[in-house]
Amino acid sequence: QVHLVESGGGLVRPGGSLRLSCEISGATSDTRVIGWVRQAPGGGREGVACIQISDGSTYYPPSVKGRFTTSTDNAKNTVYLDLNGLEPEDTAIYYCKASGGDFWGQGTQVTVSS
Repeated sequence: QVHLVESGGGLVRPGGSLRLSCEISGATSDTRVIGWVRQAPGGGREGVACIQISDGSTYYPPSVKGRFTTSTDNAKNTVYLDLNGLEPEDTAIYYCKASGGDFWGQGTQVTVSS
């Protein structure tokens, strides 16, 4: 069973930065891609980044491209999401999820407010 634990959320002012971490345990050969998904209050889920573990290739939607960066530290079994230039509209619970099944972390709250 793949287990994911997010951390690093918090309260930040507009224009600020945060680094989210997703620590992964129990990964299998099907754990090829880690995605980041956010859910704003009263809103639906939105994918904001994904990374292929084998070669580090990434994808970002236009809403966050240039502001968010995801990366891996395979030695630490951790995937990171760097959030820069944060805007109030980025306020959400951020989740990481793993491919190969319905594997989600518990989420970490990011609040952008002055």
